[in-house]
Formats: sequence, structure tokens, C-alpha cells
Amino acid sequence: MKLLTIIGARPQFIKASVVSKAIAEIGGLAETIVHTGQHFDDNMSDIFFDQLGIPRPDFLLNIHGGSHGAMTGRMLSEVERVMLAEKPDRVLVYGDTNSTLAGALAAAKLNIPVAHIEAGLRSFNMRMPEEINRILTDQVSDLLFCPTQAAVENLSQEGFLGKPVKILNVGDVMQDSALFFSQRERAPEGIDVPNGFILATLHRAENTDDPARLKSIVVALNKLQSTVAPVVLPLHPRTREAISRCGLPLNVSVIKPVGYLEMIWLLQRCNLVLTDSGGVQKEAFFFGKYCVTMRDQTEWIELIQAGVNVLVGADENNIVTAATKHYGKQVEDQRQLYGGGQAAERIAQYLQ
Repeated sequence: MKLLTIIGARPQFIKASVVSKAIAEIGGLAETIVHTGQHFDDNMSDIFFDQLGIPRPDFLLNIHGGSHGAMTGRMLSEVERVMLAEKPDRVLVYGDTNSTLAGALAAAKLNIPVAHIEAGLRSFNMRMPEEINRILTDQVSDLLFCPTQAAVENLSQEGFLGKPVKILNVGDVMQDSALFFSQRERAPEGIDVPNGFILATLHRAENTDDPARLKSIVVALNKLQSTVAPVVLPLHPRTREAISRCGLPLNVSVIKPVGYLEMIWLLQRCNLVLTDSGGVQKEAFFFGKYCVTMRDQTEWIELIQAGVNVLVGADENNIVTAATKHYGKQVEDQRQLYGGGQAAERIAQYLQ
């Protein structure tokens, strides 16, 4: 079977690292990789191929910037051109980015079956572009690889059980990656990381594109820096621009975006994770750290239910209160919430 894999953003590189490895190790599957270029900074893109051992993309489209519609439209056109030339038997997409939606739509319009890794996740917030992307991608996919039972139940409630599709709870490939690469961690170069630090990430559009929310978060980060512990913030380029545009003073330890192995190093050593990312919520859990999530909803509801993650939105007081309360708390994966690290192998076996 000839697979065409569409990736374009940091979380997808991490997921593809273990799935592509499993595909290469199993018979009967040949993979062609298309990188849309959605993440274009070297630290956000190229470094992941170097670190994680993902085969270099067969196609690099260099599509980034612009509005969601413009970016997705350009991707749709270019990805379709690749599919017409390559004639794959199946298209494989990950997660919920514009690259995901473009790949799925292009394949569906060409009658190429689509497999969606990380299917069934829902935040139930239609203001999030990612929510629209994941819902539409699920709708045009015939093979839905779910990371959790909650994702399976979401699809069931939306009527997928009555459709000619296959729904499989394979576990989360992010846990596969975390376990596989934890022994290869490495410290960020040229950075003196303070002891007992809080690790923060901030990039989601609902926060960075809303000046009021962004200001509230930045004020909270500054307050935590001065009252609880040093805050280390690998700063996404788009977030840096938004903070500068709003004229907000940021008095924390800002570092450049890091590779996955450096991120693991930071996660292993921090005393708390503060994020608005989807993937980092799980990564915190994989490495036993409590997570304070600066969003109003999360796809990973099982982490909230397990008491290892808390939603605080963008409210300054809620952020500071939760981070202060849970600073230094360790968590355990007692119920194997994400499949135990065999998701990539299960996916490759089913594709075979």
C-alpha cells in the first residue's frame, strides 16, 4: 500500500516520528511524506527532522503565513497537485491543523481514503480553528484512529457508528514518542535554566489574537516570576510579535523555541507546566508534572477528570492561584489513560 502522509506543524512531526518508524518496520507499506511548511522557523520545523529521525519530506511546499482561509486554500491546491502525481492508496493526516484539513479535503475530493490519527477529539468551542479542522477532517475520513475512549464516545454521539467508517481506540502516539525519546533528552544550548522553574508555553490564537486575554496572561506570568518561581517561556515567533505589538512588558526567562529533546529535558526538570497547548498538556502528564491550562476548554477531558490538570482560562487571578496551589505537585499515570505506548505499532499493523 502506498501512503501519503501530510504534516506541517510541531506536534505532527513528533507524532509522525514514531508512526513513520513503525510503518518502515512493517511489510507492505510505502510512505511518501509531504511537509506543507506551516511551521517554517528552523527551531519549529527542520530541527525536529534532525532530532527525531523522521525521513526528510519528499515534498516541501513552503506554505505559511496569511489568514486561515488563505493558508488552507493554498495548501489544498498544492497538496492536490502532489496527490495527482503520486496516486497514493491512502492519505494519512494528524491532529487538527490547517495542514490536516487541507490534506483530508484534497484526498476526499479525489476519492482517496483518509486515515485520521487523533480522531474524535472535541473542545466544543467552535471559535477555535482547530475545532473546525478536526470536525471536518473526521467527517471525510473512513479510518478514525482515536487516542482515548472519550474520543470514541464523541464520535458515537455524533452518529459515526452508523456510517461506513472504522473507529479504533489505538492509544495516543504522543505517549509513544515521549517514552521513546525520553532517554535521548538534552539540555537547551546556551541557556542557564534556573532551579525549580515553571515551564510555560503560549501560542494559541484565542489568547495571542485577543489583546485583553494576552495582557492578562502576561501579567500572570510576571506575577508568578516574582512571587512563586522562575518562569521559563520558549516563545513562539507569532506570540513574540503579538506581545511586542501590544507593548506588554514580559519579565520572565524567555528562550527561543526548542526542539523536542530539549522540551523533554525541560519537562523532566520543571516543577509545574503552564500552557495553552493541546499536546503539552499530555506531555506534562507523561513526565509526571501537574498542568495548569490557560484555555476555557480542553480536548483532553480525562486529564481534568483525573485531577492532574486544571482549566483557568486567561484570567490573571485564576492562573496565579492555580499555579501557586499546584506548584511542585507530581502526578502518576495509574490508569494508563493513553494506551501505554503501543499506539504507533497498532496503527501500522491496521494499515498493513
